[in-house]
Amino acid sequence: MSYIDSNLFIYAALYEDERGKKARDHIKDVRKGKKVEYTSALTFDEVFWIVKKEKGEKEALKAVRAMLEMNNLRFVEVDTSLLWDSYKLIDKYGLDPRDSIHLASALKVGEKKIISEDDDFDEVDEIEREWVI
Repeated sequence: MSYIDSNLFIYAALYEDERGKKARDHIKDVRKGKKVEYTSALTFDEVFWIVKKEKGEKEALKAVRAMLEMNNLRFVEVDTSLLWDSYKLIDKYGLDPRDSIHLASALKVGEKKIISEDDDFDEVDEIEREWVI
C-alpha cells in the first residue's frame, strides 16, 4: 500500500502521452484490486480544479467520479487534528500547506511511501517518495 498524491490522478486525466499512460496503468491496478491505496479528501479538490481549468467541468466531474468509484482507494478525512499535524510538518520542513496536508494524511494511516511527482517530499524523513513515470 501507499499514499497517492493528486498529481497522479491529474496526469491520468490530462495527458495522453507516456506520463498519462503510466498514471492510468497505476490507477488501473488500484481499480482491479491489485493495490489498496490512500489519498486525501484534498485530492478531490485539486483534481477537480486542475481538470476543470484544462478540460472543463464535464471532464472534471468525470475524473473525480472515477476516483470516488474506486473501491480500493481510501480517502483520508481532513480534520482539525490532521491540520495540526500538517502545521507541525510545515514548521519542520517548510512544506507548502497542500503538501503538508498530503504528508499528514499519509502518516495518519501509517503509510511510509508516497506516489508523487513532487520532489519536496524527498527532504522528508518520515516518508519515501516514488514516482511511476
